[in-house]
Amino acid sequence: MIFIILFFTFVPVQLDSARERIVDRMENVTHTVTRILDGYDIRLRPNFGGDPLYVGMDLTIASFDAISEVNMDYTITLYLNQYWKDERLEFGLTEEVLTLSGDFADRIWVPDTFFANDKNSFLHDVTERNKLVRLGGDGSITYGMRFTATLACMMDLHYYPLDSQNCTVEIESYGYTVSDVVMYWKDTPVRGVEDAELPQFSILGHGTNDRKEKLATGIYQRLSLSFKLRRNIGYFVFQTYLPCILIVMLSWVSFWINHEATSARVALGITTVLTMTTISTGVRSSLPRISYVKAIDIYLVMCFVFVFAALLEYAAVNYTYWGARAKKRAKLKNRDLSASTSVEKDLKSSEGTRSPEEIIALRECTPTSGRVSPLLGLRSKPLQVATGAPPSLRLQRDHTNLRYRTRPHSRNSRNGATHKPRVMHALRKGATVLKASMPKIRDVNVIDTYSRVIFPICFLIFNAVYWVFYVID
Repeated sequence: MIFIILFFTFVPVQLDSARERIVDRMENVTHTVTRILDGYDIRLRPNFGGDPLYVGMDLTIASFDAISEVNMDYTITLYLNQYWKDERLEFGLTEEVLTLSGDFADRIWVPDTFFANDKNSFLHDVTERNKLVRLGGDGSITYGMRFTATLACMMDLHYYPLDSQNCTVEIESYGYTVSDVVMYWKDTPVRGVEDAELPQFSILGHGTNDRKEKLATGIYQRLSLSFKLRRNIGYFVFQTYLPCILIVMLSWVSFWINHEATSARVALGITTVLTMTTISTGVRSSLPRISYVKAIDIYLVMCFVFVFAALLEYAAVNYTYWGARAKKRAKLKNRDLSASTSVEKDLKSSEGTRSPEEIIALRECTPTSGRVSPLLGLRSKPLQVATGAPPSLRLQRDHTNLRYRTRPHSRNSRNGATHKPRVMHALRKGATVLKASMPKIRDVNVIDTYSRVIFPICFLIFNAVYWVFYVID
């Protein structure tokens, strides 16, 4: 009973003493903060006029948000922590550390740190501004903030999409030169890189560097953090490379279609060409308008060449087929002309036994010219020398022969014929030699047969060279 009474008597006394200590501590901290800020000049850096102030840096990567090839930049969310010492903020207890609100940073001097390759940044303010201020008893300060920054990253896209990029974070002091502020990396400068993930890239590694930048206003310390990024090719295999390969293989189907099926082969060739054009347009829309050739451009152009060559192959087949038929028709026509020539010879041999009027009538009916003679009126008129006729066409009659005599070519026309341009003559001669050297194709199916083998082999060779060059290199 006495123990219970003592317990209930001692506990309230202990609680009151703990409450008093807390109240006293809060009053002491408030008094300390008020005291150290009394007469504090925010405009002057620590150790003003003396040795430069050393500011330590470290970063914690929260996430990689996006990488844009069109804008040549990337977006990253990170924590930036800065460490320095300000003797004006000492409050005696060396081991004591005060964690204060982020607004306290507006009342003390902080480094004018900025990102040299920054395009757009913002500080997170949900639910409050994401700032951290910790004050040590010896005046050491830890100042941290969380923000998202869009940083420039000049990319080399010669090997796109089989490329690797190097993107950096450039940290620098805006106004204080190395004679006032010197920045340096802490022992563990970067954290969180191993846990960061990107949809199209893999982080191969990172590295830090510090150097001095000489600008128009002085020499400044710059800290650099670089990320080695390698692009994942899985997306492009299924979205670009595989469709291009299938379309090229689809263009080879025309080699197995009959050459007389013009509509089918032409429609297939035009469809594959237009599809390749659509894929090329879609790929280029997601890239900047750069002047040099990229790896994806080479592949798309070569696939387009293979598809277009398949369409031209049918043009060659069609021309060869119908050209052979035209030659056959020309041979038949030559035979008809030779037959009409033999009839003409028979007429000449019988000119002595027939009258001149009968011979003219028979010549007008012969199939040598294929049209009615312009001298139909001569059959009803007596034959005489046509003195009033044009000099280029006169009818001349002997006792036993009747013939036409044309006016000989003038001297100027003969000179013009002998002085033809040498260039045209050389081109015609070269075309004749080239035509004679080409093999004679009697069956157009031979072209399709060779194309079924040549096109796939050439495409396989191109793919082997392409992937070996870009992947191994």
